Amino acid sequence: MASMASAALTAKINKPSFLDSPIYGAPLTTSNPTRSVSYKQPKPAISMSATPTPLPYDLNNIKFDPIRESIVSREMTRRYMTDMITFADTDVVIIGAGSAGLSCAYELSKNPNINIAIIEQSVSPGGGAWLGGQLFSAMVVRKPAHRFLDEIGVAYDEQDNYVVIKHAALFTSTIMSKLLAKPNVKLFNAVCAEDLIVKSGRVSGVVTNWALVSMNHDTQSCMDPNVMEAKVVVSSCGHDGPFGATGVKRLLDIGMIKNVPGMSALDMNSAEDAIVRLTREVVPGMVVTGMEVAEIDGSPRMGPTFGAMMLSGQKAAHLALRALGLDNALDDGSVKEMLQPEFILASAEDNEIVDA
Repeated sequence: MASMASAALTAKINKPSFLDSPIYGAPLTTSNPTRSVSYKQPKPAISMSATPTPLPYDLNNIKFDPIRESIVSREMTRRYMTDMITFADTDVVIIGAGSAGLSCAYELSKNPNINIAIIEQSVSPGGGAWLGGQLFSAMVVRKPAHRFLDEIGVAYDEQDNYVVIKHAALFTSTIMSKLLAKPNVKLFNAVCAEDLIVKSGRVSGVVTNWALVSMNHDTQSCMDPNVMEAKVVVSSCGHDGPFGATGVKRLLDIGMIKNVPGMSALDMNSAEDAIVRLTREVVPGMVVTGMEVAEIDGSPRMGPTFGAMMLSGQKAAHLALRALGLDNALDDGSVKEMLQPEFILASAEDNEIVDA
């Protein structure tokens, strides 16, 4: 009897968990060496020594170099105002620093001759890409967007047709650290794009204000905005919300497009393909990318999978390059089919450019 009870207990312990079933995603552990955490760039060696690395200063006797408070104020003010002067007339303005906007800016920044201003209404750029979805940390990225992760050096756990980054913030912080170090990029966070500049039927820049001012127009007297002229505007405001989809909604308000149906219900398998395929220059001078594409075309939402955000941003960058008359990946013949009419959703036909 004892042996029978022992066998029953062993069988219960070794019974496969529901988490081991393929329908619940990849197991948390795997003996398959091809599914290890990996990326193409060389990994730095990790020291396993318990001996702390000597520091260049004595933590028991810290004394900072003296500074006047006015110097701190002048440094921040002078440099910020210099940036405002520099980017008052720029090549590309990107509205929204979520995953699509950051990917677009990263791709554009490869050309050191292009100046790129990023407008983000939040103090914290990154949009929804700090978490993978519903306050969960892991980020799922469907292939082939893992190639973009290889390029920027983000490690991931590779599965059959998707990869998983252990924390979404790893992607967001990595792309931001690489992007913001570029001398031709400036992020203006806590700044809103309140309106568009339109001249002769072409979007020619944005009307800006500090986000706290924009949020309090109803409680204060008139506080006029500022402006940034640009050769190309990329709108990546995301799906509808307090500040979402503001670019395409403004185009609708001023009669440059006919319809903004809003994104459709979730369907991951069609959503991501549609977002990248429909990323385009929707009116002269304005490219729409990311989930704002779903708003203008009524295509499905994708939920917590981020590959289309990255590749839509990349495509938007090359559309901006095309609009600037520069070499781009779309005109080499390899992906021209993405722009052909037969690939456009029927709902997109409702948004033909309205003659001014």
